[in-house]
Order: sequence, then structure tokens, then C-alpha cells
Amino acid sequence: MARPENLNAILYFETVARRGTLSRAAEELTVSPSAVSQQIKLLEQQLGVKLFRREGRQLSLTLEGEQLYQSAGTALRMLKDARRNLGRSRETRRLNLRVAPSFGVLWLGPRLSRFVGKHPEWELRVDAAPDPTDFDREVMDLDIRYGTGDWRGMHVEPVVDDHILPLATPEYLAGLGGDVLNMARFIDSARNLCNWDTWLLRNGIETAANRKTLLIDRSSMALQLALDGVGIVLESLAVASAEVAAGRLVPVTPELPVPRFPAHWAICPSRYLNRKAVQIFLDWITEEAGRHEAEVAAIVARHGLTVERFESVTELTG
Repeated sequence: MARPENLNAILYFETVARRGTLSRAAEELTVSPSAVSQQIKLLEQQLGVKLFRREGRQLSLTLEGEQLYQSAGTALRMLKDARRNLGRSRETRRLNLRVAPSFGVLWLGPRLSRFVGKHPEWELRVDAAPDPTDFDREVMDLDIRYGTGDWRGMHVEPVVDDHILPLATPEYLAGLGGDVLNMARFIDSARNLCNWDTWLLRNGIETAANRKTLLIDRSSMALQLALDGVGIVLESLAVASAEVAAGRLVPVTPELPVPRFPAHWAICPSRYLNRKAVQIFLDWITEEAGRHEAEVAAIVARHGLTVERFESVTELTG
């Protein structure tokens, strides 16, 4: 097994190559010229090549020395940059957060002002993206992700539950008359864990085989279509609670149970739990999740809804 290179000798070599003489390199390194000379000799012995040619007091690089100087210069610059960035990160309090787009816009976004108000000294970068974070390749502290909670090798904790129910504007429902589920246009969010087919089957409801359906990629877009009076949307109070609380959307089938299951998770490598930014944000979002639960409880009580709790979405869909 090859012996690792002497990093101190590499530093001395790079300084001599850049400054041109032992004395100028020694002055920059605040050591004696003999100490610099000794390190260069040790490095040449270790590598088995000559790195410098002497021309009087001046030193010039050999071909091998030139190759090493290019690599050493690049490596030392990278180390210096990394050191500077570490220093800045100690001085700057920053949280890098990724979040699923619709949840980020409709749930997290309206609440972030409270985080900023509570922690004004922290900088916050929020990346709303559909794909989970690759923590080995991306600079991210925490990911708030929608799904089943099955992210192996990660610390995963539930943040906000889904409460799923059909919603529509009062005006749209009034225009349908009595046979709502057979007359309505269905709006489905393609990424939702519980879709219309699952919900209808669980409640033993049959609809016309040629029912009108709109399949939308984002919950935010699906909700907007419902608000525009296009149809009834099967959505979660995690993203629709503000619209329901304001009366812009109302439950279509208040007599049927509302399934509840964990669906939004905080994800990061376990070692990231030692980061102050992660600790602060997890504490804050836990408080906000409690506030959200109180808002949902008020909606449930006002509309006389019954909530049916499931430990996982597979328990509901299976």
C-alpha cells in the first residue's frame, strides 16, 4: 500500500514553485530556508523524481515538477475555498429546505412568515421540487416530502396528515341538483395517494362508466379548477383547509367518513439531526402542524364530518 503524500511538503513545494526561490518561500511560510529545502528533498525522495532545476539562486520546475505544481495549486485552492465557506457557514445561519411544490405553495408558504418572525437571524432557501433530495450530491438540510414514508436509510418523521374528501364550490353543487356524484365532473390529482377510484370503491359508490374526469398533475391546479367551478375535486385538507375555512369550497359528501393518514414527512440523513438548522425547523414545523390540526378540527366540527384514522395509506388503499 502506497504511503500517503506529506501535505506539508506539498504546501512548501507549491510555495517555492510560485515564489521562485527558497528564501521568498520561507518568508511567506514564516520558516527557515533550510526547513523548506528539507521538505522539498523529502518530497523528491518520496516521489522518486526531481522537481526543481537550480539556476543560481533561482529554481525552475522540471517537467514532473510542472505537472505536480498544476495539481497541487488546484488542490490547495479548493482547500482554501472550502475553509472560507466553512467559516462563512459558521457566521451565517442558513437553512436549505426542499418541499413538494403544492404543499410548499398551499401549506408551507402561508406559514413561513411566522418562521421568519420567530427566527429573524436565520436565512432560508426553499426549493419547491417534485423529486426527493439526493443528500449525497445536493446541498440541502431537510426535505418535506409527500408519500408513504418509505425512504430507507433516512431519518423519516411524519409532519402533516392528509384528510381526504370531495370538495366543490357551493355554486357548482347548487347547479347539479340532487344526483351530485353522477352529474359532476371529477377532478383528480395524479400524484395523490388516494384517488377517486380508491375513494369510490371504499365507499361502495358506483358512477357512470363514462363519467367526466380531469386528471391534473398538481394539487394546486386541481384546487384552482374546483374554485373556478369546473367540477368536484378529491383533495386533502392539508392543501385545501384555507379554502374550506373561508367557505369557497365545501364538502360534497359530509355524511361519508373522511380518511386520515400520514402523508407529509420530514426527511434527512440521521446525522443531520445534529444540525442546529434542522433542529430549529423541525421544532417549528411541529408547532405549525399542531396549529393545522386545530384548524382541521374546526372544519370537521362545523360541517359535522366523521374522521376515520388509518396508520398508513396502504391500510386505506389495501
